[in-house]
Amino acid sequence: MSLDFDGARLPNPYLTEDHEAWRDQLRKFIDSELMPYANQWEEDHKVPDEIFPKAAEVGMFAVGYPEAYGGLTEGLDVWHGNIIYEELARLGAGGVGAALTVHGISLPTILKLASEEVKQEVGPAVISGEKRISLAVTEPGAGSDVAQLITTAVCDGDFYIVNGSKTFITGGMYSSWASTAVRTGGEGLGGISLLLIPLDAEGVSRTQLDKKQGWWASDTATLYFDNVRVPVGNLVGNENEGFKAIMGNFNLERMQLIVSMEAFARVCLEDAVKWAQERKTFGKTLSQHQVIRHKIADMKQRINATQAYIQVCSKQLMDGKPNAGDIAMCKVQASQTMEFCAREAMQIMGGISYIRGNRVERIYREVRVNAIGGGSEEIMRDLASRQYGF
Repeated sequence: MSLDFDGARLPNPYLTEDHEAWRDQLRKFIDSELMPYANQWEEDHKVPDEIFPKAAEVGMFAVGYPEAYGGLTEGLDVWHGNIIYEELARLGAGGVGAALTVHGISLPTILKLASEEVKQEVGPAVISGEKRISLAVTEPGAGSDVAQLITTAVCDGDFYIVNGSKTFITGGMYSSWASTAVRTGGEGLGGISLLLIPLDAEGVSRTQLDKKQGWWASDTATLYFDNVRVPVGNLVGNENEGFKAIMGNFNLERMQLIVSMEAFARVCLEDAVKWAQERKTFGKTLSQHQVIRHKIADMKQRINATQAYIQVCSKQLMDGKPNAGDIAMCKVQASQTMEFCAREAMQIMGGISYIRGNRVERIYREVRVNAIGGGSEEIMRDLASRQYGF
């Protein structure tokens, strides 16, 4: 029995030689520049600043963004993006990947809906790895229920005056900007707008949330806005139409999480199989015990099903017809698969899996941030049922 990270991947009819060449390029960079240091960065609670331009050089930040802002689009597609998240998952340190790809949940909306001046200011700086950008939606009193947001932006001539706070903001401590959901109108979803807030503006303060279960290498912050003056030109899209942009961005965020969770499940399977082939109990290797083989088969079955679902949802995105219900259900499928495989890998590996510094131990701790982030399993099921008209 032999099953490594690549061997646990179903054939994908949509992948070409170009996709595999892209994977090889990324893997070389990750193996040389990230893999040897991931453990230390987790303990340090930070990815060094100099890593971001290096990642940019290999194109990690450019895929899918217009060339006018430093991106790469010609010949590239959804699968090239998926491969980035698959390969980063091999680190078994979700915080490193989250830190390096934090722009992926905010930059697409900026480059689609912001003014040309804002696009030129933000796009090249982020894609080159010089600066970072975060998404700020969640508040202390509101998360998935965007309609309950209370951070306000009141127009005052050429500026919006912003007051309120955001929390659980990935990358919030080191980002230069936050694409922020604010209330510019009345109650409910119709009063929500997106505003790009420079985080060095007067009146902005931030507190690091460092007592986290996982994703240690990725900074998480609470942001406070006290009469922050933001130019009206930083409005992203139309006033009071921010909810539509937020929801469109959620599909991309969820797909990134989905691809990562499936890949983390494969890491668990790979490490469990390797251990089972080496560890001996009662005169034979673990892999020779039927109960262990059944555990491994169960893991592979669920991973296969998740991969097939990802192919369907990714093809919908490729065709420009994403189905929010399918993406929501795929996220539930992926988080449950990741959780199951992390648990079973720990059962197979025993005590060694409980010691910090190995991939399975970290992945087990990071299940919940993936299952909750971007919309919890409960929210996803409810969203899907409404999308399907149940």
